[in-house]
Parts: sequence; C-alpha cells; structure tokens
Amino acid sequence: METKKIDQIIKEQLALELNCSPDDFDREENVITKNCMHENRRKFSEQPIFLQMVTFGNNAVISADEEMHPELNEWIKGKRGIWLFEQHNFYELETMLRKRGLKMALTHHMFLPEKDTSGFKTDMKIRWLEQGDISLFYGKEEFSNALCDRFKPERPDVLAVVALDGNRIMGMAGCSADTPIMWQIGIDVLPEYRGRGIGKTLVTLLKNEVIRRGAIPYYGTSLSNIFSWKIALGSGFKPAWIQTESV
Repeated sequence: METKKIDQIIKEQLALELNCSPDDFDREENVITKNCMHENRRKFSEQPIFLQMVTFGNNAVISADEEMHPELNEWIKGKRGIWLFEQHNFYELETMLRKRGLKMALTHHMFLPEKDTSGFKTDMKIRWLEQGDISLFYGKEEFSNALCDRFKPERPDVLAVVALDGNRIMGMAGCSADTPIMWQIGIDVLPEYRGRGIGKTLVTLLKNEVIRRGAIPYYGTSLSNIFSWKIALGSGFKPAWIQTESV
C-alpha cells in the first residue's frame, strides 16, 4: 500500500473519532468540533471523551464537549496548531479542564510505516503466536506493552512474535486490531536482554507480517520514551501524528 493511501486511511479514521473531515487535518487554521462516539471509532473508552486533540504537523483539530467551545476558541487565537501541544499552552488547557474535574493524559506520538523492510532477516530464535496462543500471556506484567491486560473483543490482540533464549522469552511484540485495518504494535523486552537489538528485530518482523496480512501497522509512544522512539525509527516507521485526550 502506498504511503499516501495509508495516510488517507488514517486521516479518515481519525476524522470519525474527532467528528471532522479528513481534509481538516491539512488546513492552516485550527478546527474545533463537537465530541462524539462514532460506532467505528477505535474503542479505547466506553464513554465519550470530553476533549481530544490531534496534529499532523501543521494545524490542530480539537474535538470537545460543546460547553468548552467558547474557551477553546479564545485559547487557539493567534496560535499555530503544533504549538498547542507545548507545555506553556498545555498548562492553559489543563487549567480549563481542572475546573471541570478533568486533566490531560499523555501525548501519544504515533508512527506509520515508511521504509520497506520486507527483506529483513534475523538469526534469533523466533516463535509466532496467533490469536489463540496469546491468552496464555494475559496478566503478565512483563508483557504489558506488547499485549492488552486481557482479551478485549472490541480491539483484540491478533498476533505476536517472541524472541527466545533457549525456552526463555527475551522479548515480545504484539499487535491489537484497533480497527479491522489498523493494527497497533507494542513491544516489551526483559531488562536483562535489553541493548541487543531485540526490540527492533521483533517490531520489524511484526510490522512486515501485519503488512503481509493486508493491515496497516502503527506504533505509539510517549514524548520522553527515547528507547521506544529508537525502536520505531529503526524498524522502518516514521513520525505521523500526535494525539492527546482528557481523562
């Protein structure tokens, strides 16, 4: 799938979730919309999210409860969208939300595939886990990034790959089908095995397999998780958008 097509699919999905047009993410001016719960959203919450904000590097699209729109319209005046995610502006947004008993969550830095890594090979001992094999690992803290904490039918873990030292798992990369076509990758490497390129190897292998199965692999991490950023970039991903929400 071409990069432009992938980008368009992602924007169409986010448009459902932020109640906007896919073209709104490419505007110069910031966009404010009413929050919603589209039936085809990625189902991270069972309740309407009071406020969400996304940028693809230019403007910002903000989906929020209508009660907050007057304040948001004042807040965005004279501000370019990408700078709304900076701390001094975030503080102002946080102050607005605190008055309502809410606060902002982490900023999620999201990545999409860029480089063709289909020829990647490894000498590591690898084992693939299909959906039916994954349930054995639920509840294990060491794999809390690679897998959900339990089976979630609304966004099930569908595939994972592990690297083995004998019979001991060194690391695991897994992916959840957040939509039928968007599969999110997470990675965990046990502390004693870090620094050996295991994370990069597993994420690259899983990324390639997701693409082979006709889905779009995507990857998310926080602003300060440098090790996770390096894995994403080293596995052929590119920074694509930033997303945050209230909790």
